[in-house]
Amino acid sequence: MKVSEILQVKGNILYTVTPETLLADAVNTMSDKDIGSLVVMEYGDLVGMLTFREVIKVLHSNGGGLGAGTVRKHMDDSPITVTPDTEVNEVRRMMLEKHARYLPVMNAKTLLGVISFYDVARAVLEAQSFENRMLKAYIRDWPAEQAAED
Repeated sequence: MKVSEILQVKGNILYTVTPETLLADAVNTMSDKDIGSLVVMEYGDLVGMLTFREVIKVLHSNGGGLGAGTVRKHMDDSPITVTPDTEVNEVRRMMLEKHARYLPVMNAKTLLGVISFYDVARAVLEAQSFENRMLKAYIRDWPAEQAAED
């Protein structure tokens, strides 16, 4: 299974901010849309990711407040990316190795979407469930063996 298949199922809704967006506005968007990440774009290029992890770090360092800073100050400015052709097993490895819960999907310099750890887990579970149903159907339809003759 490839990333492109996950994107097809997930759909193409994508939320972005600029580096100059106020962090508080970005957090409001994340809360309103019930999402865990925002892609940070500048002049049509991916320049970073803002996830709940970065927001929690800000809250911790500011005694529970967001402050008046912008996304640029707090974003991950070198996010790991994948392509539509990346195999899901490779994505799983990357996410586990780098502790990344969200990966932008890029086709050259074009942002196609973001896949989350949840999206990958759901796709793998669905693929395994399908395979399991096919195996059970195969076993159920197994031809009966003829009784051994004396």
